[in-house]
Amino acid sequence: MSILTNKTTSRRGLPRQRGKRPVEPIFYLFLLPSLLLFTLAITVPAIIGIFFSFTDSIGIGDWKFVGLTNYVAIFGDPAILQSYLFTFGFSLVTVIAVNVVAFLLAVGLTSRIRMKSALRTVFVIPMVVSGIIIAYVFNFLFSNSLPAAGAAAGIPWLESSLLANPDLAWIAIVLVTAWQAVPGALLIYIAGLVAVPGDVYEAADIDGASKFQQLVKITLPLVAGYVVINIILGFKGFLNAYDIIVGLTNGGPGTSTRSIAMTVIAGFNGGDYAYQMANATIFFVVAILISLVQLSLTRGRNAL
Repeated sequence: MSILTNKTTSRRGLPRQRGKRPVEPIFYLFLLPSLLLFTLAITVPAIIGIFFSFTDSIGIGDWKFVGLTNYVAIFGDPAILQSYLFTFGFSLVTVIAVNVVAFLLAVGLTSRIRMKSALRTVFVIPMVVSGIIIAYVFNFLFSNSLPAAGAAAGIPWLESSLLANPDLAWIAIVLVTAWQAVPGALLIYIAGLVAVPGDVYEAADIDGASKFQQLVKITLPLVAGYVVINIILGFKGFLNAYDIIVGLTNGGPGTSTRSIAMTVIAGFNGGDYAYQMANATIFFVVAILISLVQLSLTRGRNAL
């Protein structure tokens, strides 16, 4: 009998599917603590929050049901709509910037250059620094150093801080967020590029393919799964942007750079608990829909 098949033969000579091995009860016991913690810390608070989104609660004291009033009001609130527009636009631009920069750096750091290990260490340093610290450092640079350099060099558009310009502040946020996010994507791309067999490039060299042709025709298709991983992880993280925005602009000028997370938290602190819980619920549903679209687009692709 072949050891490569999962089928056994019955007395009549017909193939018979081998039954699945039962799960040991001890495995469920190991799962129980994590499941309990997740339920108490995530599931139960989420259900309570969704419940209060249908009330007029301010977070404490008495409350009463108001039905869909909060949800209807949100769709007519320009401040809420602005936060959604900014968050999704910022996330899309940052995902593109991070993946382009990280992929090019990964290609360079996996090529035959000197001091590759030292350079990899340098490039991953931003990943281990707190986002709020990075934001405060860049806040000083954008507010003081760059305007001073612009004035000395006679560059008018640099003489004023980008953070004070409602039309350009988002660019500063994208730059700082990408600066911190690139190392994580870089490590994933390096793992993908190292996994590509060297024989493929040797065959391409023999066929006379240029380095650019190898990059487009060989490298990109073989690491496409890693690109998908970085896009999903990046978009998920950027939708929850908070600390870097707080440290750079605190949602300003005005509310031009206020993210959804900032809007929700500001509402909690300002007595709009039920209203912002409705906002958080809508955001949760939107995030689920985005995840389902991403899964449908990547279904059947084996990334690793």
